[in-house]
Order: sequence, then structure tokens, then C-alpha cells
Amino acid sequence: MFMEEQIASIMRLILLRLIKMDKWSGAHTALRNATKGLPSRYLSTSKGKKAVKKALKELTNKGFLLVKPSTDEIHVSLDSHKAREIDDFLQKVKNY
Repeated sequence: MFMEEQIASIMRLILLRLIKMDKWSGAHTALRNATKGLPSRYLSTSKGKKAVKKALKELTNKGFLLVKPSTDEIHVSLDSHKAREIDDFLQKVKNY
């Protein structure tokens, strides 16, 4: 249960960062930029990195995150067609 809440929290942070950066559909950014603001406990430990990877996979599976292969790195953006669902998810996770 704790791991699920942790992953949901990471997903929320990534979504909020991309919203703040205004990265919807056609506007994309490198994946490293989407995860740049995460707390160090997620980025510096192997358990944290695994949780971040799982959160990114979950965001992609839900269709919230669009993945675009670029020249030498992966770029991501938010799916504007899922804006309402993204907002609902953020509200739900906020109330944990």
C-alpha cells in the first residue's frame, strides 16, 4: 500500500511539473526535465529510481503522458485530450 501511495505521489509531482511547464500535446520536453524537480530520495536511491520508472510507466499506460522519441533522448508531453482525467487524478491524489 505504501508503495502505491509513493508512486501516486511521484506521478502527481511529474504531472504538476509538466503542467507548470505548459507541456501539452505538441509542446514536449526531455524526460530528464520532467523528473528534475523530484525530491532526492527518489532520484538518488535504487528503490526511488525504480518507483520513478514505475510512475512514468503508469502515466504512459493511463494515457496521460505522450512519449516522443527524439534524436538522442526521450521527450514527453501531456495529452490535452486527457486534461479532465488528469485534473481528476490530481484531485484524488491530493486527498491522500
